[in-house]
Amino acid sequence: MSDRRSTFLRLLPVLIFVAIVGFFAMALRSGDPSLVPSTMIGKPVPEGVFPAIEGLERNGKPEPGFTSKELAKGHVSVVNYWASWCAPCIEEHPLLEKLKSMVSDVDIYGVNYKDRPDAARRFIGRFGNPFTAVGTDAQGRAAIDWGVYGTPETFVVDGKGRIVYKHVGPISDESLKTKLLPAIEKARRAS
Repeated sequence: MSDRRSTFLRLLPVLIFVAIVGFFAMALRSGDPSLVPSTMIGKPVPEGVFPAIEGLERNGKPEPGFTSKELAKGHVSVVNYWASWCAPCIEEHPLLEKLKSMVSDVDIYGVNYKDRPDAARRFIGRFGNPFTAVGTDAQGRAAIDWGVYGTPETFVVDGKGRIVYKHVGPISDESLKTKLLPAIEKARRAS
């Protein structure tokens, strides 16, 4: 075997690795994650149970979890995936409080994602509880069914229990006004 061919064969894995890293670097820099399409739009919410966060209380009573069946009771709902370890979730939390005050007829459900109960309780205690009910997805299994890429993610669900909108990343004032509220209004008209 020639020295040139031998050198090429030894460098081939390195060249392949560099090419793959280059493709990943380009993918990470390109685009807005909120524009990632969801295959769940127009489909019923996945069946599931979101157990209550252990020890979480409101006004001295245990805060309930919820099931997917509660999202198909005739009125629009918002489902927000969040975690205490998620910095963008902290950034968006005041906007969930604002949303709650703007749409009193819409239930907001929180799903605490891959978190410890004590950390989730501290988060709610520190930043407030805008949720009608707060469940947990400790293993992340339900997130897979919902098509969640990471936290935070927010879904608008119509009264029939169909996902009509998905927002990837933290809600901003701008996205609240131009995306989330119009999606809620559209879902109201459809319901």
